[in-house]
Amino acid sequence: MDFLRPLSWEDALAAKAELPGALPVQGGTDVMVEINFDVRRPEALLDLTRVRDLAEWDIADGRLRVGAGVTYTRLIDGLGDRLPGLAQASRTVGSPQIRNRGTVGGNLGAASPAGDAHPPLLAGGAEIEAESAARGVRMIPAADFFTGVKRNALEPDELIRAFWTAPASGPQYFSKIGTRNAMVIAVCSFAVALHPGERRVGTGLGSAAPTPRRATAAEAFISRELDWDGRGPLAGSAARRFGDLVTEAAAPIDDVRGTGGYRRHALAVMARRTLTWAWNDHRAGAPAGSGKEAS
Repeated sequence: MDFLRPLSWEDALAAKAELPGALPVQGGTDVMVEINFDVRRPEALLDLTRVRDLAEWDIADGRLRVGAGVTYTRLIDGLGDRLPGLAQASRTVGSPQIRNRGTVGGNLGAASPAGDAHPPLLAGGAEIEAESAARGVRMIPAADFFTGVKRNALEPDELIRAFWTAPASGPQYFSKIGTRNAMVIAVCSFAVALHPGERRVGTGLGSAAPTPRRATAAEAFISRELDWDGRGPLAGSAARRFGDLVTEAAAPIDDVRGTGGYRRHALAVMARRTLTWAWNDHRAGAPAGSGKEAS
């Protein structure tokens, strides 16, 4: 197996164009596990850890642009107030050592249905910046990025450079159920984001279908039901219907971590709870970056 280690983004794109089968690696928290267990054997590894541009983030046109090499730890510490849902999800990823190495870009590249970063990216309306040496840059909405179990919309010669998302304009929450409270893959997960300026609610489901996905019918329903102007209380019937519609968006399987029926039930509970927390925060005028941990 060849090992390629470009020093610049241009060199990385050139290497990927020349050898499309080269597997990108940043923190290696997913890739090296699969290699060690002989799940995959790529023709080459494309180590991106020396590409400094990938480890930076900035603001452009009112949106955050976060490099694919920004670690979970740096995201929590530096962007937790602006991306609270994603920060909550990042805190549930593995151990401190894993969070110090792992990246959202790597999570996107792996495209696991259980990826913790995916639900908050979906709820927040994120876009993924992909680039190839031949065709340049293209932006892929998070809702279109996941195409199958551990498959994504990248072309063979493309690499993930960054993800773009607006800073939170309202409360955001992430909730996850696992077999224990730490260092565990999700049995199922759910994210909700309020967008008061648009009078809209965003959602994201994880480990509940072949791909991470939004619950669009639930979003449309609850966005109409909420009292955006008067900030009145959330009706219990509306919260329950929201949870039911979230479960209808799921297509879970039975596996060693849980049954499909359990996942559906858990999603309904998480959807009701996170929506209630978020709406109560909004009614109280809490800052967008505030919020409790939910796991």
